[in-house]
Amino acid sequence: MGASELLGLLARALAEADGDLPPPARMCQACATVLGAESAALTVAATADDRLTVATSDGVAARVEDLEETLGEGPAQLALAEDRVVVREADGSRDGGAFPVFSRVVGPISGAATHHAVPMHAGGQVVGVLSLLTASTTLAREPDDAQFLADVVGLSLLADLESLDWSTRAEVHQATGMVTVQLRVAPRDALAVLRAHAFARSTSLEDVAEEVVGRRLSFTYNAGNAVRSERAEEP
Repeated sequence: MGASELLGLLARALAEADGDLPPPARMCQACATVLGAESAALTVAATADDRLTVATSDGVAARVEDLEETLGEGPAQLALAEDRVVVREADGSRDGGAFPVFSRVVGPISGAATHHAVPMHAGGQVVGVLSLLTASTTLAREPDDAQFLADVVGLSLLADLESLDWSTRAEVHQATGMVTVQLRVAPRDALAVLRAHAFARSTSLEDVAEEVVGRRLSFTYNAGNAVRSERAEEP
């Protein structure tokens, strides 16, 4: 399909999206419509470990994004790291072996859906990922069409970065720094501790970061030199 036709479909879908939603959310809905996806999400990122979900089309997409953020693995993470389209079918085939924990636990959230993660580009750099969930194993458009739309969205988001809410990422960075000091480890290892704690408690990385920054949660070593968490006494 030609670029002008694809842009026309995107413009029509944007016009039909809920006008009360912010631009990233409308763009997310429009991409799902054009590409025939049941759920969609948009993330922007400087690196695979520093990403911000700016829009999700529904609760399913939001929970999948939270799971990826908590685990530090998944289709979107791999698409960012390797700058390629990543597809995981419901049975875990294709790219599913690259993120085994995600593949093992995502089923109750997404059901028998195929995950598509398409890197978004701007200025020759990967700036984020368009994530899509489909009931079928393929999108409604060709892979090149999906890539073209993802790059259009990436350019749009990059042009409006200042309007995005980065406060949750700032809190994750602050919590990571605090745990780095508490455990005397590298920032990447501190982030891994936060993610593991969030996964064990079935909560989000952002919620754990908020507790650490609020000094309600800290980490130390036990007598066996294993990491343990400590909760502050409630006033």
